[in-house]
Amino acid sequence: MSRVLIPAFLLALCAGAGFSQKPKETPPAAQPGEPPEEDESRVTKEYGFNPLQAAREVSVGKQYYKKGSYRAAVLRFEEALKWNPNDAEAWLRLGYAREKMKDKKGAREAFQKYVELGSDAKEVEEVKKKLAGKP
Repeated sequence: MSRVLIPAFLLALCAGAGFSQKPKETPPAAQPGEPPEEDESRVTKEYGFNPLQAAREVSVGKQYYKKGSYRAAVLRFEEALKWNPNDAEAWLRLGYAREKMKDKKGAREAFQKYVELGSDAKEVEEVKKKLAGKP
């Protein structure tokens, strides 16, 4: 008898906790004149100054760069710059990643921005030589 009560008890418990086995209903379609529900994948992000998020994006970008996934690295560094446009490291890393992708113009622009922002950084002299065309 206890074998019958335990499963019945579990079913009742699950049903009471919202674990019903009914399929989820789809929301009704928008009525004429009503705005449609927004598709989350199409909503544009709003960027604001967030240096922590920028640092996370740079960190992930560096991992992609080490793996040789330069396109993914470029996307992450560009994302970091949306969160913090004055992040000198992101500009530097973006320049190196674009250089690996044979995007000389994009790399040059990133390196120039790095030199503007990171005048006291340790790699500025090396980047200046690169911009001047010296080996």
